[in-house]
Amino acid sequence: MNKPFPTLTTDRLVLRRFRQEDINMVFYGLSHPDVIKYYGVHFDTLEATQEQMNWFEGLETNRTGIWWAVCAAENGAFLGAGGFNNWSHEHRKAEIGFWLLPEHWGKGIMTEAMPLICQYGFGEMGLHRIEGFVESDNYLCKKALKKLEFTLEGAMVDCEVKNGRFISLDIYAKFVPRSS
Repeated sequence: MNKPFPTLTTDRLVLRRFRQEDINMVFYGLSHPDVIKYYGVHFDTLEATQEQMNWFEGLETNRTGIWWAVCAAENGAFLGAGGFNNWSHEHRKAEIGFWLLPEHWGKGIMTEAMPLICQYGFGEMGLHRIEGFVESDNYLCKKALKKLEFTLEGAMVDCEVKNGRFISLDIYAKFVPRSS
């Protein structure tokens, strides 16, 4: 028997399952130059964005992760997305990711949503380790991860090619909170 999709909430936010009608906002986010500057995925057409919608669904179906649509509790407005992928059940770890529409940057949304996502990972998913891979030049994301008590473990220098040039990725991690 499958569990229902978990909805996570705060006073300001609702993290819910993606719906097909979210595709327009996902396309807006993943085609926006400010969002995709440091993000590994981008789409040039609404039709191509269906690949991302299928990816969200596939994570759940294949038990390789879970991503939420991050929405305003007040009016349901779509703000961004966040969740886990590359879930290794054997090693009890997963990679965390997050993106916000630019008009919602600097409002504390990420620092409000990420603890919910991490708590779900450590609790319901049984994770021991949550990893974040951040482009070395993405100072705002690195600042946010530090605020969320992720530890910088090091850098993978020139490990990927993006837009025809090598980029480096900083590795961040957070571990299951220890009982006292």
